[in-house]
Amino acid sequence: MTDTATHYRSDSYCTFLVDGLLYGIEVQKVQEVLRTQPTTRVPLAPGVVRGLINMRGHIVSTLSLRSALGLPAGSNVRQEMNVIVRSPEGPVSLLVDEICDVVRVEQSDCEPIPGTLRRQQRMFLRCAYKLQQRLLLILDADRVATVPH
Repeated sequence: MTDTATHYRSDSYCTFLVDGLLYGIEVQKVQEVLRTQPTTRVPLAPGVVRGLINMRGHIVSTLSLRSALGLPAGSNVRQEMNVIVRSPEGPVSLLVDEICDVVRVEQSDCEPIPGTLRRQQRMFLRCAYKLQQRLLLILDADRVATVPH
Protein backbone atom coordinates (compact mmCIF):
# COMPACT_ATOMS: atom_id res chain seq x y z
CA MET A 1 0.00 0.00 0.00
CA THR A 2 1.40 3.36 -0.97
CA ASP A 3 1.47 6.36 1.30
CA THR A 4 -1.11 8.08 -0.93
CA ALA A 5 -3.54 5.17 -0.52
CA THR A 6 -3.48 5.50 3.26
CA HIS A 7 -4.39 9.20 3.09
CA TYR A 8 -7.10 9.02 0.42
CA ARG A 9 -9.57 6.28 1.22
CA SER A 10 -12.71 6.12 -0.88
CA ASP A 11 -16.08 5.30 0.60
CA SER A 12 -19.23 4.00 -1.09
CA TYR A 13 -22.67 5.34 -0.29
CA CYS A 14 -26.16 4.16 -1.16
CA THR A 15 -27.85 7.38 -2.30
CA PHE A 16 -31.48 8.43 -2.41
CA LEU A 17 -33.66 11.52 -2.73
CA VAL A 18 -35.81 13.05 0.00
CA ASP A 19 -37.56 16.33 -0.80
CA GLY A 20 -35.26 16.88 -3.79
CA LEU A 21 -32.05 16.59 -1.74
CA LEU A 22 -29.50 13.81 -2.32
CA TYR A 23 -28.66 11.85 0.82
CA GLY A 24 -26.33 8.91 1.32
CA ILE A 25 -25.73 6.14 3.84
CA GLU A 26 -22.64 3.94 3.92
CA VAL A 27 -23.20 0.85 1.80
CA GLN A 28 -22.06 -1.36 4.70
CA LYS A 29 -24.97 -0.04 6.83
CA VAL A 30 -27.62 -0.81 4.17
CA GLN A 31 -29.09 -4.29 4.42
CA GLU A 32 -31.35 -3.97 1.39
CA VAL A 33 -33.68 -1.71 -0.59
CA LEU A 34 -37.34 -2.63 -1.07
CA ARG A 35 -40.31 -1.26 -2.95
CA THR A 36 -43.24 0.00 -0.91
CA GLN A 37 -44.32 -2.63 1.61
CA PRO A 38 -47.68 -3.11 3.35
CA THR A 39 -47.34 -1.22 6.61
CA THR A 40 -49.22 -1.81 9.85
CA ARG A 41 -49.88 1.42 11.70
CA VAL A 42 -48.94 1.65 15.37
CA PRO A 43 -51.54 3.47 17.49
CA LEU A 44 -50.21 6.45 19.48
CA ALA A 45 -46.74 6.17 17.88
CA PRO A 46 -44.73 9.36 17.29
CA GLY A 47 -45.20 11.03 13.90
CA VAL A 48 -41.84 9.77 12.63
CA VAL A 49 -43.02 6.14 12.94
CA ARG A 50 -44.95 5.18 9.83
CA GLY A 51 -45.61 1.66 11.14
CA LEU A 52 -44.26 -1.87 11.02
CA ILE A 53 -43.47 -4.11 8.06
CA ASN A 54 -43.06 -7.85 7.94
CA MET A 55 -39.75 -8.56 6.23
CA ARG A 56 -39.60 -12.31 5.66
CA GLY A 57 -40.90 -13.08 9.16
CA HIS A 58 -39.06 -10.26 10.95
CA ILE A 59 -40.99 -7.24 12.22
CA VAL A 60 -39.19 -4.03 11.21
CA SER A 61 -40.01 -0.46 12.32
CA THR A 62 -40.60 1.92 9.43
CA LEU A 63 -39.57 5.54 9.93
CA SER A 64 -40.40 8.49 7.71
CA LEU A 65 -37.08 10.11 6.88
CA ARG A 66 -39.01 13.25 5.88
CA SER A 67 -40.50 13.52 9.37
CA ALA A 68 -37.18 12.77 11.08
CA LEU A 69 -35.49 15.53 9.06
CA GLY A 70 -38.32 18.01 9.67
CA LEU A 71 -39.26 18.17 5.99
CA PRO A 72 -42.78 18.75 4.66
CA ALA A 73 -44.95 15.77 3.75
CA GLY A 74 -44.40 14.65 0.17
CA SER A 75 -46.98 14.33 -2.56
CA ASN A 76 -48.38 10.87 -3.19
CA VAL A 77 -47.38 10.95 -6.86
CA ARG A 78 -44.72 8.28 -6.28
CA GLN A 79 -44.53 5.34 -3.95
CA GLU A 80 -41.90 5.70 -1.27
CA MET A 81 -39.05 3.19 -1.13
CA ASN A 82 -37.72 1.38 1.94
CA VAL A 83 -34.01 1.55 2.71
CA ILE A 84 -33.40 -1.12 5.35
CA VAL A 85 -30.45 -0.10 7.52
CA ARG A 86 -28.63 -2.08 10.17
CA SER A 87 -28.80 -0.48 13.60
CA PRO A 88 -27.65 -1.55 17.06
CA GLU A 89 -31.28 -2.57 17.84
CA GLY A 90 -31.76 -4.48 14.57
CA PRO A 91 -32.95 -3.51 11.09
CA VAL A 92 -34.94 -0.31 10.60
CA SER A 93 -36.70 0.79 7.43
CA LEU A 94 -36.24 4.41 6.31
CA LEU A 95 -38.82 5.69 3.83
CA VAL A 96 -37.29 7.74 1.02
CA ASP A 97 -38.70 9.34 -2.14
CA GLU A 98 -36.46 7.70 -4.71
CA ILE A 99 -33.45 5.40 -4.79
CA CYS A 100 -30.41 6.60 -6.73
CA ASP A 101 -27.00 5.04 -7.41
CA VAL A 102 -24.17 3.83 -5.26
CA VAL A 103 -21.65 6.68 -5.26
CA ARG A 104 -17.94 6.43 -4.47
CA VAL A 105 -16.20 9.47 -3.02
CA GLU A 106 -12.80 10.20 -1.58
CA GLN A 107 -12.97 10.52 2.19
CA SER A 108 -10.57 13.46 2.01
CA ASP A 109 -13.17 15.45 0.00
CA CYS A 110 -15.62 15.47 2.91
CA GLU A 111 -16.78 19.03 3.69
CA PRO A 112 -18.64 20.59 6.62
CA ILE A 113 -22.43 20.44 6.64
CA PRO A 114 -23.95 23.55 5.00
CA GLY A 115 -25.30 26.02 7.53
CA THR A 116 -28.28 26.71 5.26
CA LEU A 117 -29.90 23.39 6.17
CA ARG A 118 -32.43 23.22 8.97
CA ARG A 119 -31.08 22.40 12.41
CA GLN A 120 -33.18 19.23 12.49
CA GLN A 121 -31.49 18.08 9.26
CA ARG A 122 -27.98 19.00 10.39
CA MET A 123 -28.22 16.96 13.58
CA PHE A 124 -28.49 13.74 11.50
CA LEU A 125 -25.70 14.59 9.04
CA ARG A 126 -22.00 13.72 9.19
CA CYS A 127 -20.65 15.69 6.23
CA ALA A 128 -21.26 16.71 2.61
CA TYR A 129 -19.57 16.02 -0.72
CA LYS A 130 -19.72 18.27 -3.77
CA LEU A 131 -20.56 16.12 -6.77
CA GLN A 132 -20.63 17.36 -10.37
CA GLN A 133 -24.37 18.08 -10.45
CA ARG A 134 -25.38 18.36 -6.79
CA LEU A 135 -24.49 18.11 -3.13
CA LEU A 136 -24.41 14.68 -1.42
CA LEU A 137 -25.41 14.85 2.25
CA ILE A 138 -24.12 11.94 4.33
CA LEU A 139 -26.49 10.70 7.04
CA ASP A 140 -25.36 9.19 10.31
CA ALA A 141 -27.24 5.88 9.91
CA ASP A 142 -27.10 4.96 13.59
CA ARG A 143 -28.46 8.32 14.71
CA VAL A 144 -31.30 8.28 12.16
CA ALA A 145 -32.23 4.65 12.94
CA THR A 146 -32.43 5.37 16.65
CA VAL A 147 -34.42 8.63 16.41
CA PRO A 148 -36.94 8.48 19.28
CA HIS A 149 -39.76 6.26 18.07
